Parts: sequence; structure tokens; C-alpha cells
Amino acid sequence: MITSAQMRAARALLGIDQRQLAELSGVSLPTIQRMEASDGTVRCVVDTLTKVVEAFDAAGIDLIGDNATSSGGGRGVRFKQPKSPG
Repeated sequence: MITSAQMRAARALLGIDQRQLAELSGVSLPTIQRMEASDGTVRCVVDTLTKVVEAFDAAGIDLIGDNATSSGGGRGVRFKQPKSPG
């Protein structure tokens, strides 16, 4: 799964806007906009999500899921696990 925050962060790393992501992935601009406007995990047709993930992969972006390791060895950013309250 990919979150809307991951999509925005991946675009920022690449220095591209939503229109450029739409072109790279073959997905319409309104669809990219809806995906990024989602709260949390992106919900869409699996084929559409696959196109976006493959476009990021081809551009050199490694999307890392919760508790997953990154095997790419490149630089990156990720959220820390939230600290337990009190």
C-alpha cells in the first residue's frame, strides 16, 4: 500500500508536479489529485496504483512500507515509529 503522504514526498524528491507524475504513470491528472487528497492509504483501482508505483520505481524511488527494510542502499527519509505514551 502507498499513502498520499508518500506520493507527495516521492514527487518532492523527484522535483516533479502532479501533472508530470500523471504523464510518467499514464494516469490522468484528476486521478493523481484524488489519490494525493486521500487521507492515509490511497484507495483506487489496483491497476492505477500499480502504474503510479511503477512510475516511481522507474524514476528511482523506493517506497518503503511500515516495518519494511530498504534494500536500495540509497539515501532516504522515513517516519520513526511513534513513541509509546507515558
